[in-house]
Amino acid sequence: VQLVESGGASAQTGGSLRLSCAVSGSTASRYCMGWFRQASGDEREGVASIISDGTTTYAESVKGRFTISKDNTKNTLYLQMNDLKPEDTAMYYCALDLDPSTLTPSLSELHYNYWGQGTQVTVSS
Repeated sequence: VQLVESGGASAQTGGSLRLSCAVSGSTASRYCMGWFRQASGDEREGVASIISDGTTTYAESVKGRFTISKDNTKNTLYLQMNDLKPEDTAMYYCALDLDPSTLTPSLSELHYNYWGQGTQVTVSS
């Protein structure tokens, strides 16, 4: 299984970016996927998660601004980020959990088996 993120860039405060995560090596119908981020000097934190029935969960800091989605025809996960703030600056990672017993989305990195290499998002004021 391989996850490849893209879409990271520099943006202004209030701007928007869309991150993508292409999944190869797995077409499981039941899954849990998530976006995580790690700012310099900080621990990695969960941002958003989605499971195969479309149920989502978000960190409080991004609710109402970020939207996670998955296009199963393209096997690609997305993170639409609107109203960006300087505190959103971080390396963003996507992650995949293929455990078929997973019933809820999760923002815990311990939950995931596969990770991408990350894509950098920098927001300037």
